[in-house]
Amino acid sequence: MGYRVVDANAVDPAPDRPSECRKLSEPGGLEHAAINRFRAEPGEQLPLAYHYHETQQEAFYVLSGTLAVETPDGTYDVETDDLFVVDPESPQRAYNPDDADGPVTVLAIGAPPAADDAVAYDPADE
Repeated sequence: MGYRVVDANAVDPAPDRPSECRKLSEPGGLEHAAINRFRAEPGEQLPLAYHYHETQQEAFYVLSGTLAVETPDGTYDVETDDLFVVDPESPQRAYNPDDADGPVTVLAIGAPPAADDAVAYDPADE
């Protein structure tokens, strides 16, 4: 048996990200899922680019604020305590709108963990 408690605030934010991203998988010893906590100020996005994953399913659980998720089908507003799920090969860009009242905090879970399966998406190519 094994158990771990991870203080997310003790995990250093990942460098070179468009918003605060604390990668919790490694400190938690997770092998079958990726978990990140994001905190985005108004005007900041969560991912590095509009993208999709070839194999990974993602879920965004909003802890506070409202997350906007742009997709080819339109933009979704995901409120506090709501879960937004993205299937593999489904393009998305999650962000906190410029006119938001404050930051948005999101727990992002991806499975299987896939460090190199993100593919940049350009809506103009459609």
